[in-house]
Amino acid sequence: MQGLPDPESCFAERLSQAQRGISQLAALKSDVIRCAQLVQRTLRDGRSVFTCGNGGSAAEALHFAEELSGRYRSNRPALAAISLSADPTALTCIANDFGFEHVFSRQLEALGRSGDALVVLSTSGNSPNILRALDVARARGLRTVGLLGSDGGKAAALCDVPLVVRGVDGAAVQEVHQMIIHVICETLEPAGS
Repeated sequence: MQGLPDPESCFAERLSQAQRGISQLAALKSDVIRCAQLVQRTLRDGRSVFTCGNGGSAAEALHFAEELSGRYRSNRPALAAISLSADPTALTCIANDFGFEHVFSRQLEALGRSGDALVVLSTSGNSPNILRALDVARARGLRTVGLLGSDGGKAAALCDVPLVVRGVDGAAVQEVHQMIIHVICETLEPAGS
């Protein structure tokens, strides 16, 4: 296959992007702590955490929800978490009947209750289905967190806690989001596990 990039230069660029993204974590510390506290409070109150995202961010939303309802590192009681990106029948029905911008908000209308939390993941912060879900969450009294990239997009203003990873490509944004998810999971495990 001709015209493919050199693997060595690809590795160097990927490493550079990842290092630049990870270097932002220290500056995001207070927001990561606020996010972890919001998730802890939601679950301690017996409420649910909903997650959603598109593409690779959908995979991260699924991963976060399964870490909560399953386990992260140690056995503990299951935590109430649902990924709105998970059900292909709901996604395709809603997209077909209402439009793709409604795939998360429609599910949240059915399942979300005041005191629950919505965690959205978006490298741009401008996906119409994410923005609509945040609007529904706010109207229904859900707490909102955005794991975002770029400048946070329109989603940043709709989140109680916006965590914005700036100045790196989408892959590096998602890598930092994954680290934030793992930090949050660690705050939900018994001490010393």
